[in-house]
Amino acid sequence: MPELKRTALYDLHLDLGARMVPFAGYEMPVQYAPGVLREHLHCRAAAGLFDVGHMGQVILRAPSGQAADAAAALERLVPVDLLGLAPGRQRYAMFTDDAGGILDDLMVANRGDHLFLVVNAACKGADIAHLRAHLSGDCAVEELADRGLLALQGPAAASVMDRIAPGAAAMRFMDVAVINSAFGPLWLSRSGYTGEDGFEISVEGTQTVALARALLAEPSVQPIGLGARDSLRLEAGLCLYGHDIDTTTSPIEAGLSWAIQKVRRAGGAREGGFPGAGRILRELADGPARLRVGLRPQTRAPMREGTPLFAAEDAADPVGIVTSGGFGPSIEAPLAMGYLPVDLGQKGRTVWGEVRGRRMAADVVALPFRDPNYKR
Repeated sequence: MPELKRTALYDLHLDLGARMVPFAGYEMPVQYAPGVLREHLHCRAAAGLFDVGHMGQVILRAPSGQAADAAAALERLVPVDLLGLAPGRQRYAMFTDDAGGILDDLMVANRGDHLFLVVNAACKGADIAHLRAHLSGDCAVEELADRGLLALQGPAAASVMDRIAPGAAAMRFMDVAVINSAFGPLWLSRSGYTGEDGFEISVEGTQTVALARALLAEPSVQPIGLGARDSLRLEAGLCLYGHDIDTTTSPIEAGLSWAIQKVRRAGGAREGGFPGAGRILRELADGPARLRVGLRPQTRAPMREGTPLFAAEDAADPVGIVTSGGFGPSIEAPLAMGYLPVDLGQKGRTVWGEVRGRRMAADVVALPFRDPNYKR
């Protein structure tokens, strides 16, 4: 086993009583003393602080010093309109492969003279190699290994962040800004992965612990581990790479067609031109064979990742699989996401999951399970 890495907040997690687990090559906190359920509900009611310092931060810079040139280059790797991304704004994207599968999902921000990317921890080495292999003739690819990354999420996040970085509360969902603070310039985005309002905060590495302690000193803020992070994003119907999306799933199957703007679709000004365009544009036009769906088990027993799904209680062969599942503290019920053939994946249909040798009914429901609270 390779030695696990640690984020800048490792010692703070131990001071806070975290239970640490391996995750994406790092030792990360899965929960603190209150436990997953209470951490989840606290984030929904007030504000939660997450260590996301294991994720990759990358600057993509064209020799011209124009973000538009970096955007034009990056569009060769993603099916997303980046030339139309205004300065001070951020957009969700995904790297696709030649078969139309997803190599990783990421966030892309236009910082005026360059693009700022945040990629998943488990994929960041491969993502940076992918960028350099395909864009090195057009852009410098700089990994920011010396910066910390935090996420502050929940309805109290804006007031807390505004005290640390005055002006933050005026930002809208998916805005990005650099705001001075007692901890140096903070690179803020009004975004996150919980379904709540909040911010992701890139901070100079030497200031990461001090900033985290200042945020945790706020009465409304508690630390949140990976366990609650997963249940929060699951209630919000958000994909987790390596589980709900990977190289075997296309963006259309995964329900991510909203992230592919018209200009990159058939008939658009910059139609195609990204890996897997043939399959992805075909599925946009004709529909995929299967879909990511929401599932509500009819009993209190959760259907976990890997649970096979059947069209009937006595069917011999599975027709789908659960990719994420657990208990939703905010909806007080088990919930899951998975893939089903299009005809079975319609809202109101019933399918059966096999849990410990027993078939259990689940209803197909619309995603998300809980409406988001973003500041539009």
